[in-house]
Amino acid sequence: MPENQTEQPLTTGEWVVTHLVLLIPLVNIVMHFVWAFGDGNISRRNFCRARLLLFAIFFGIAMIVAAGLLIFTGVFAGLMSHGLR
Repeated sequence: MPENQTEQPLTTGEWVVTHLVLLIPLVNIVMHFVWAFGDGNISRRNFCRARLLLFAIFFGIAMIVAAGLLIFTGVFAGLMSHGLR
């Protein structure tokens, strides 16, 4: 095997193990960060970085939607309490 393991593509078995590890609750969060920012395989590193980026984007969208719903329900409740039906 070549000396530079970070440049070698992952085998099918390694991808299966990666996905099995990422199915375990709480362990998957830790392993995403370990693999994304460690010195491991570049394919796995990029995969984990992409998933963390997507998680951050979806989390941000969810927070914006939640804030909008809270504002909407607050305004609606305020209107209903003043008898404006």
